[in-house]
Amino acid sequence: MTTIALGVVTASIFFSCSNDSLTERDSNENNLASLTKSSYKTSLAPIEMNSWMSGLQDNISISRISIPGTHDSGARIDAPVVSGTAKTQDLSIAEQLNAGVRFLDIRCRHIDNSFTIHHGAIYQNLNFDDVLNACYAFLSSHPSETIIMSVKEEYDASNTTRSFEQTFDSYVQKNPSKWDLGANIPTLGAVRGKIKLLRRFSSGTTKGINASPWADNTTFDINNSGVQLKVQDYYKVTNNDDKWNGISSLLNEAKNDTNGKLFVNFTSGYKPGIFGIPSIPTVSNNINPRLKTFFQTNTQGSFGVMPIDFVNAELSELIVKTNF
Repeated sequence: MTTIALGVVTASIFFSCSNDSLTERDSNENNLASLTKSSYKTSLAPIEMNSWMSGLQDNISISRISIPGTHDSGARIDAPVVSGTAKTQDLSIAEQLNAGVRFLDIRCRHIDNSFTIHHGAIYQNLNFDDVLNACYAFLSSHPSETIIMSVKEEYDASNTTRSFEQTFDSYVQKNPSKWDLGANIPTLGAVRGKIKLLRRFSSGTTKGINASPWADNTTFDINNSGVQLKVQDYYKVTNNDDKWNGISSLLNEAKNDTNGKLFVNFTSGYKPGIFGIPSIPTVSNNINPRLKTFFQTNTQGSFGVMPIDFVNAELSELIVKTNF
């Protein structure tokens, strides 16, 4: 009975990460896309991972950049007793940014009119201020860079007297110059030195790129006024081959896109085990080597944003290099 009860508890610690099939366009179009991409470079000088965006021109849309990211970026603490159910990263936020990561997936529990970082029920010994201070320090030291930050409400609110949006606003108001809350998909030059919000919570006003109509466990489009997103977030992975097919389909679609769509391609997921207890490494240990192989072969192109579990510097650098 203890094991079954534990399964019920840990099965609630779910998170995010479908399947699509598309025909790749002919090689002439791919070559043209590569030529177009090369025009956004600023120099042939070696690129450092902590400042790689300095090698791109201001006029490139962030939708045309291959961006390594992390899924559940603050989740470095596992559930008690059952490992593999809550931890998704080895690197701290600061270490991720220095390794080239430019998309953060931040899950906030609303408690006492402030935000703590959670993965499901598991508190990550991290608060939103800790995340923001790491980002502000990084951007101050590397003003050529931008950070796309997805913010989502996680777990149950407790002891609050205001909305999630109002508490989010209170954080932004402490340092408004570091945020871009426009609803558009900007050029890199417009958001250097800033956090660009991708909003996964409801809002009464225009606030960041609106990703609040998020579908569950699938691939989907979000069509806002003048802004298009396509997301692969198939996270309950019964078969790693199916997961990889969803990832690779969106990678190819992103590479061939000419409409300025922003692609967010979650390579993360979990595989349900005995009693439905999720295992995160069962997916990442299979998918991350496939990503590495893919980018060792596909060395140039615009592949969109890739939130990854257990990202490392080597994989991040392979993705970054496709921009050059």
